Amino acid sequence: MPFMGGSQNISATICARADGMIVGTAAVDHMLQIWAPSLKISWMASDGKKVSQEDEIATVSGDRETLLAMERSILNLLGQLSGIATETKRWSARAPGQIACTRKTVWGLLDKWAVHLGGGLTHRLHRDDAKLLKENDLISMYQDLDTHASRIVAYLQEVSVDDCGAFLEIEVREDKEAIMAAAAWAQREGDALPKLVIMLDNFGPERSRDIAAQLVEMNLRDHVCLEASGGIVYDQLDEWHESGIDVLSTSAVNRGVSPLDISMIVDGA
Repeated sequence: MPFMGGSQNISATICARADGMIVGTAAVDHMLQIWAPSLKISWMASDGKKVSQEDEIATVSGDRETLLAMERSILNLLGQLSGIATETKRWSARAPGQIACTRKTVWGLLDKWAVHLGGGLTHRLHRDDAKLLKENDLISMYQDLDTHASRIVAYLQEVSVDDCGAFLEIEVREDKEAIMAAAAWAQREGDALPKLVIMLDNFGPERSRDIAAQLVEMNLRDHVCLEASGGIVYDQLDEWHESGIDVLSTSAVNRGVSPLDISMIVDGA
């Protein structure tokens, strides 16, 4: 049940204990509206604002028992989402317009919102936003074909882009699968198709660079966007920048990220 409030009112201040980006204010407002409507919160930092250590983020006032009961939920929500946004900003500063979040999330759309404000790409919010075919999808559709490459080609030869949402993407695990996918898509050039997104799964920067170069030599590169996924780490972003890849999708910007250090101190404490 929601907290209904009591007679003893107190006030507290939420402060940053580290530099970062604040995200989660709208989510906290929504949470308090449902579970603790007696609390009043005034924000000094809105979603997307950068803060420095010791900056005041908000003041909260209301019934003592309600405020203390909600303290940890408020800080958990703010800290987690602000940590994601701060980490995403660190990545996107080194690879602008390239870093994308995957659907491997802890808090679903809240994670995606934090990634967006941190300068990252949200990729797909839901499965139906765009068509991404992986090995499980293709083997369930083409059980009579014996290789992943043959299933990719069969699908690309018959798929209608009208059913694909924002984009069509195919996951590949071998070099020949990437080339065959690009070639199959290029053969449908008369259909005025958008670029096919090819996800290079666990290829690494050097191998991805080789694939990109081969597609250029074969006049296939203009028909596709290349996305790398799997094993993307921050220390390799410079190598990825030189690999010819368009997008780097990773869950490292939102899963296992340290929350931003935020505290709530009751006035007079």
